[in-house]
Amino acid sequence: MSDVLQLVEARLRTALGEPDARAAVTFVGTDRIEVLRFRDADVVRYATLGMADRPMTDPTAVSTSAARNPLRGPRAELVLTVRIGGAGVGPGLPVLDEVLRPLAVLAASPQVEGLVVAPGASLDLGGPLWPGAPFTSVLVAEPGGLVEDLELAQPRDPVRFLPLLPMTGNEAAWKRVHGAGALQDRWLRHGTDLRDPSRSGVPLAS
Repeated sequence: MSDVLQLVEARLRTALGEPDARAAVTFVGTDRIEVLRFRDADVVRYATLGMADRPMTDPTAVSTSAARNPLRGPRAELVLTVRIGGAGVGPGLPVLDEVLRPLAVLAASPQVEGLVVAPGASLDLGGPLWPGAPFTSVLVAEPGGLVEDLELAQPRDPVRFLPLLPMTGNEAAWKRVHGAGALQDRWLRHGTDLRDPSRSGVPLAS
């Protein structure tokens, strides 16, 4: 494990505690991506480990600074929070753990597709987030609330821990028209529990 990933895992452990499970996925032509699972009472969090080892760069953008210093560029890991147990919450951990591979796919997307994952972006999963899930994409939220940014030695940019908010197909389509801020405002006004793995889509009519 690289020095960057050692620091990333240490930051995750400091913020979320000890992981109770971890899995690794390797895609052809990419670095190894791990997903760590953290339990806290009725809340489970899945965090990627490996995405931040390299800076994200847009291959279509002309960037003289990146050419001068390939260490520069945004770095990130992804964090998904789900509530388990209790009335109305359907899938348990065995089903929810199927999210490991989709999360690893998203974490590998900067290497595979040249994506720069940033707050406000929508990431399409190409299928349910886990078997039977009503969510087929996620909204990348602002970092800093759950896990603080990890500063690295210059000239490397800090690692940001980006929360993922599951979206239904209708929510994702609505967000494409109205923007991430408008969707998040609608979630807030309707008191949407974004950690509920069996929640319904938020009302989108005016």
